[in-house]
This record gives sequence, structure tokens and C-alpha cells, in this order.
Amino acid sequence: QVQLVESGGGSVQAGGSLRLSCIVSGRTFNTFTMGWFRQAPGKERELVAAISWSGPNTYYRDSVRDRFSISRDNAKNTVYLQMISLKLEDTAVYSCAIKTTGSLYRYWGQGTQVIVSS
Repeated sequence: QVQLVESGGGSVQAGGSLRLSCIVSGRTFNTFTMGWFRQAPGKERELVAAISWSGPNTYYRDSVRDRFSISRDNAKNTVYLQMISLKLEDTAVYSCAIKTTGSLYRYWGQGTQVIVSS
């Protein structure tokens, strides 16, 4: 099976920055999409950003479009989420996931906590 391990979370003050990493191991896929999700306590999980592994397509949620940047390093099997100008509402557990085909993200990491304080 595929394993995804996130890192880089932590506690920062509003306006600060963090870079999250997701390392993928196990079987490989020729074509897939990597996504970053987040879930705050008492709220539904939401897609934050996504990137195609072998193509140019990216997606950003409107609330993070000008502040977050998703990138990849295919040789290292790693996807990054660079977050700047963090806000209180960015506080959540952030998880990476893989969509290989269809509309569902099939493989998930364990998540990494991001806490933004004032």
C-alpha cells in the first residue's frame, strides 16, 4: 500500500509562515493528483490545494489562494504546502492525500497540526 507522512506543522503567530511536507512511499503511480486537506475541530474537512503529479494543473481554495503555494519534487516523492500570512482561521489538522483515478482521494496521511494564535 501507499504511505503518506506529513511534517512541518507547529504553532505560529498570525502573520507567520510554515512549510508542510508530505513524503509518499510504497507503490508508485504513473498519473495521480496530490491534495492538501484541513479539518478544524467541529468543522468539515475541506480541500486546501491540489497539484497534478505529472502536469501543470493546480487548485487553491479561495481563502488561501494568495497566501498558500503547493509544489512538488518528483525525485523525492514529496509534495509541499508553503503557507504565509497565516490567519487564526487557518488553524486545523492538515493532511495530504492521493487521488489516482475518479473523483475520490483514496490514500491519506495521518495529518499534522497547525495552530495560529494572535
